Amino acid sequence: MPELTGAQILWECLAREGVDTVFGYPGGAILPAYDALVDAPIHHVLVRHEQGACHMADGYARASGRVGVVVATSGPGATNLVTGLATAMLDSTPLVAITGQVGSGLLGTDAFQEVDVTGVTLPITKHNYLVTRAEDLAGVLREAFAVARGGRPGPVLVDITKDAQQARAAFDWDAAAPKRQHRRPTPQASIADLDQALAMLAQAERPVILAGHGITLGGARDVVQRFAESQDIPYACTLLGLGALPATHELALGMMGMHGEAWVNQAIQEADLLLALGMRFDDRVTGKLSSYAPKAKKIHVDIDRSEFNKNVSVDLAIHGDVQSVVEGLLAQATPRERPDWRARLRALRGDASVRDIQSLPDHGVLYAAHVIHDLWRLCPEATVVTDVGQHQMWEAQYWRHEGERSLITSGGLGTMGFALPAALGAQKARPDQEVWVVAGDGGFQMTSCELMTAVQEGLPLRIAVINNGFLGMVRQWQEFFYERRYAASPIQSPDFVKLAEAYGLTAFRVDSRGQIAEAVAKARAVTGPSLIEFRVQQEDSVFPMVPAGAALDEMIRRPAPSVLAETGADTA
Repeated sequence: MPELTGAQILWECLAREGVDTVFGYPGGAILPAYDALVDAPIHHVLVRHEQGACHMADGYARASGRVGVVVATSGPGATNLVTGLATAMLDSTPLVAITGQVGSGLLGTDAFQEVDVTGVTLPITKHNYLVTRAEDLAGVLREAFAVARGGRPGPVLVDITKDAQQARAAFDWDAAAPKRQHRRPTPQASIADLDQALAMLAQAERPVILAGHGITLGGARDVVQRFAESQDIPYACTLLGLGALPATHELALGMMGMHGEAWVNQAIQEADLLLALGMRFDDRVTGKLSSYAPKAKKIHVDIDRSEFNKNVSVDLAIHGDVQSVVEGLLAQATPRERPDWRARLRALRGDASVRDIQSLPDHGVLYAAHVIHDLWRLCPEATVVTDVGQHQMWEAQYWRHEGERSLITSGGLGTMGFALPAALGAQKARPDQEVWVVAGDGGFQMTSCELMTAVQEGLPLRIAVINNGFLGMVRQWQEFFYERRYAASPIQSPDFVKLAEAYGLTAFRVDSRGQIAEAVAKARAVTGPSLIEFRVQQEDSVFPMVPAGAALDEMIRRPAPSVLAETGADTA
């Protein structure tokens, strides 16, 4: 067996796991690993902040379907990963974080830059490890990747002491394979469960499929679409489920939930059966639990048993991989049509399909909805990475996501500052794919330092900053529920064009709708990264909106045009 240092074993294991890119920032406790990196066949992206590195690894994983890898030193380097790890945990992103740690002889002494990072990250990782011996490293790393990608994916942290990186040990890749107890087989639905689900489907007249992120994670897009077509069942998507199924299909309803389409929420409330696939009934999806889908029986399919009956009590919980479960249902289900239900859904939608037309009304004021709609029209094949806030919801409403993994966003944690670094990771994963950042002026400023990383890597990233001078969603809540008392929601920003140019980007500014197409064409023609600042209407709100504690169909809807004209609000 060859004898390698722990640092060499680290990179050898990553390379054999198929890792070609890592995102990180060096420091004292991880320096032995960085020294060995010089001779490893792995590209390292030097970030400007470790939180950005974690989001980049997250974006890389979401765009590619592979495990993302982030590297940081001990102490503040490790703790700066916390927000990124929590983001990955809540959104089921397969990620491995490698952190340096002080020498094993110093553990527990409050040594310089010593932090118990395994203790800190225990609640926000799928699993974590502290490695103090070089001979243990290969086995731990192989197991970490197996855990990160297995079952319901998630982040795993491996903390390696400095002396474990420096010591030498025999390297045996085969002997380091995960033990049998760590290679859990994918759960399979029982015949009884499938039979019960088929019986419930046969009785249903008004079913709806709730399409979640698990469809994408499980590679179930094709079979779910075929099943929906066979059974004539419309589907609604969660925020992270957008792109899991094609948005322009005749069975596609749109996004459900707090800022979902009104007709979608109404359809769920009228349904007599909900088939929830790879989603977790988040509070932003259900509204008031006691009044959620009161007429519907509920079937929940998920690979994570702990999600069953956690938020919504269901009639049938099927523990299994979405793809295999739906394949089992499709193989036995008798095709059928539901013309009355389809007619009812067309009536619910009515003339509210304004988001589907080619041109929204233009009254001389630039609205965020204009920007999002026109970006989609001009760049329909792009992968979009959004930040968190109003622009995130407008993107979900106005961009029609046809392709799988075409929307990358922070769902469960709602992490502002996510978009720019996550998009860098997505662009590294898809070098030939057009990638757009859509961020607000608040969240963009949280991680704008990563503009330099984009320039350094020469990435053709396209960045849209939606600048309304407010923390938009906070302002909307203050308008609706706090009598327009705008406490700490107005935000000043730098000149984003000059800021981008200072980093070496090509940048443009747009303040009217007529300028959008030309600015987008110029931005797309740039070889490296480019940025467009869109100065949009300030006091604009996302409609509809389900208030906290309200039923799913108790939505605040857009005011009538006459009221909008009096207030000067959005008429798009």
